Amino acid sequence: MQSNDSQTTKAQLVMAWGFVGIPLLWGISQTLLNALQLFK
Repeated sequence: MQSNDSQTTKAQLVMAWGFVGIPLLWGISQTLLNALQLFK
């Protein structure tokens, strides 16, 4: 059997979530701002 002893550090986890989360939040905010313009 193989043993996988590699562990993810907190810094790697934060960087991974930031890499995905920041563009995601940017896209959501831009979509909402554009949607609000439809109701003016």
